Amino acid sequence: MPKKLLIVDDEASIVKGLRFTLLQDGYEVDTAYDGQEALDKAAENTYDLIVLDVMLPVVDGLHVCQTIRETSSVPIIMLTAKGEDMDKILGLEYGADDYVTKPFNILELKARIKSILRRTNTPREETAAAAGAESTQIGELEVSAENRSVYIRGKEINLTAKEFDLLYLFISNPGKVYSRENLLEMIWKYDYLGDLRTVDVHIRRLREKVEEDPSHPKYIHTKWGVGYYFAEK
Repeated sequence: MPKKLLIVDDEASIVKGLRFTLLQDGYEVDTAYDGQEALDKAAENTYDLIVLDVMLPVVDGLHVCQTIRETSSVPIIMLTAKGEDMDKILGLEYGADDYVTKPFNILELKARIKSILRRTNTPREETAAAAGAESTQIGELEVSAENRSVYIRGKEINLTAKEFDLLYLFISNPGKVYSRENLLEMIWKYDYLGDLRTVDVHIRRLREKVEEDPSHPKYIHTKWGVGYYFAEK
C-alpha cells in the first residue's frame, strides 16, 4: 500500500512540483492550498506524513500544526522562511517533527520524507520484538513498544513519533549519556542540516509531557557539556 501524504502550500507551483515528483516516487498525494482546507482533509483522511507551509491563508500553518497535534502524532515537516523561530515551530507550542527552509532543494525534502517514513513505519510487532519486551515501567511512567504508547499514572500521553523514539531510546538505556550529535544520528537517521538546538527543543517538549516538574526532571536528565540521559532504574 503506498504511503499517503498531504502537501499544504498556497504557492501552486510548489504544490504542483512536489505532487508530481512524489507521485513519481510511488506516494499517494493529497493537496491543500490554505489552512482550513488542510484541517478539513486531515480530519477526513489518515496520512502517513504532512508537508505544511508556515505562511498560509485563512488559517496559518502553525495553528494547523498545533490543531492536528492535539489529536494525532502524524509526522509533520514544516516549510519555513529564513528567520522563523524554530524553537516555537519544533517546540512546545506547535510540535512539528522537522523543517525545511525555503527556497528548498526538492531532493533534500524527499530525503527527509523518506527518512521519517522509514523510521516511523516499522511494524509495531517488529518494534516490540526488537525491544525484547512489550512494555517498560519506571515509577509512574509506562512505555509500550508494541503500540508505541506512553502512560503516566494510567493516563495516556500523546507523543509525536520523534518524542516517542527519544523516550524509548532513553528508557531502554538508563544511565547512558547521549550527545546531541548522537541523538541526531540515531533518531533523525540522516545528515541533519539544521542546528543542534533541534535536539534541545525536542527534549524540552518531551519533558513538558512526561515530567511533573520539567525544570527539575525526574526521568530525563542533562549532563552539562555532554548530553542527555535517562535516570537509572
